[in-house]
Amino acid sequence: MRKMMTTAAALVLAAGAVTVAGATQAQAGAAAYHGCPDGYVCIYPENAGWNNDQPSHKYYTYGYHNLSNMYGVHRILNNQTGGATMQTCTGYNGTGCEGYLPGGGWSIDKNMTPINSIRLNRP
Repeated sequence: MRKMMTTAAALVLAAGAVTVAGATQAQAGAAAYHGCPDGYVCIYPENAGWNNDQPSHKYYTYGYHNLSNMYGVHRILNNQTGGATMQTCTGYNGTGCEGYLPGGGWSIDKNMTPINSIRLNRP
């Protein structure tokens, strides 16, 4: 079963922590989901939900990825496996990072206006 979170739901990307209320550990070995390949973090266009399973950005490598011209609410899907997490960061080069979004198909709708980079973290 895939998990979908909103900023008002059980997942909180703030203050460096994630709270997952009543959820089981994300499944290892996730498959392609909503157009996001296995092992990737995908971001979908502004206010487009799953955008007919067409992400606008796909990230695979660990470390930080600077963003540009990304404003408003975007859906982020972490389809990484093996316990890898991702974070949104207010600064460039992976600085000022917030919370952790677990892998295995977890997603969140996030206001990306103050976000300038994301960071994919090894387990």
